[in-house]
Amino acid sequence: MANNRISVHGQWSSRWAFILAATGSAVGLGNIWRFPYETAENGGGAFVVVYLVCIALVGLPILMAETMMGRRGRQSPINTMKALAEEERRGRYWQLLGVLGVAAGFLILTFYSIVAGWTLAYVFRSISGVFARSSVAQTQEMFATLVSDPERMLAWHTIFIAMTVLVVSRGVKSGLEQAVRYLMPVLFLLVLVLAGYSLATPGFSAAMSYLFKPDFSQIDNATVLSALGHAFFTLSLGMGAMMTYGSYLSQHTSIPKASVSIAVIDTGVALLAGIAIFPIVFTYGLQPEEGGPGLIFKILPIAFGQMPYGRGIGFLFFVLLMFAAWTSAISLLEPATAWLVERKGFTRVRAAMYTGLTAWVLGIGSLLSLNLWSNAKLFGMTFFELVEYLSVNVMLPVGGLLVAVFAGWFMSRSSSYDELKLNKYGYMVWKVGTRFVAPAGVILILLQKIFGFLG
Repeated sequence: MANNRISVHGQWSSRWAFILAATGSAVGLGNIWRFPYETAENGGGAFVVVYLVCIALVGLPILMAETMMGRRGRQSPINTMKALAEEERRGRYWQLLGVLGVAAGFLILTFYSIVAGWTLAYVFRSISGVFARSSVAQTQEMFATLVSDPERMLAWHTIFIAMTVLVVSRGVKSGLEQAVRYLMPVLFLLVLVLAGYSLATPGFSAAMSYLFKPDFSQIDNATVLSALGHAFFTLSLGMGAMMTYGSYLSQHTSIPKASVSIAVIDTGVALLAGIAIFPIVFTYGLQPEEGGPGLIFKILPIAFGQMPYGRGIGFLFFVLLMFAAWTSAISLLEPATAWLVERKGFTRVRAAMYTGLTAWVLGIGSLLSLNLWSNAKLFGMTFFELVEYLSVNVMLPVGGLLVAVFAGWFMSRSSSYDELKLNKYGYMVWKVGTRFVAPAGVILILLQKIFGFLG
């Protein structure tokens, strides 16, 4: 059955524009902030091997499915799922899958903006030279001082939300596409420059062994589940972003080829981030596993303060981190903005301002939970921790699981085959992956995150 729907929001001008935008969504803090510390905490090279397998077996089939569903529906995730459920003669409750994706992405933006604000702050700190000859205690105190200051945190949060609203308010071609056309090449260049710098450091050889010579005795249930979870998170699955971006995709673009390109580039940037970061860590005698989530903000500044040209290298690194956060945030705000335009008839500017303002207000709760409200807890978690747990550990996997179930079991063969345009064997591989392999992996993630199963 031919798909004759047209998106009211416009269309990507080319396949490459879509790949840049989708990669921009995927290449966020997850690749440059989260991937290094996940690798450090889960056995180095052993984690990398399992992560690559999980990208191929779990991430890629769901990425193709979500993009395919978006192009089929040509609307925001909520209205896309309503249209697809009607087309496939399924229950209207499938529309809740769209609601879940939009809500998950929106909630992630509310606390993501706080972390992105840290990157903005560190851009200016790095160029000012405050990292020079810093000790571990000094960099930890520097970070703690930033987090404990609600006024300063609010300022950075406000600036970052405003930057995101500015791009989204301009629409698909004038806003999203123009932003990623400039931001993504610069991001790729920066990560290559930083990786190139690390080639000449004394710790490069040790870092390569750490990353690419896996000790398979390090692989256990926790390693596999962490790799599954990160593979899922890093491709922006289950948060409505890929479904929304897919709705702007030309009917002539190959979804399988574009999806493979996105997965390869996203994974490549993650590995390059590791190649850029770990040689610096080893060169200056630091222990990567000691950094945890604070590896970027507490440990690396020590190295930047000691190395030749450290001020410039540190500045480039945090600019890279800021660009990565910005391109992801744009994709998190877009689904809710698109829905307001479709449902309420708002202009782009008005819809983006409404969604941005709401995200800003909710983000204040996460911001204050790091300082003034740090003792206020629900279910043993601060507001920041609760929002992160529900959105990342519950809503994203549930959304991804339902995407796989709907695409693999409830969409007719003619609909999915018409969109994917795979040959017989390629379609069969995708179908098996979407029906069985990917759901099994996502269910394991859910069991581990909610009940600690196999943890």
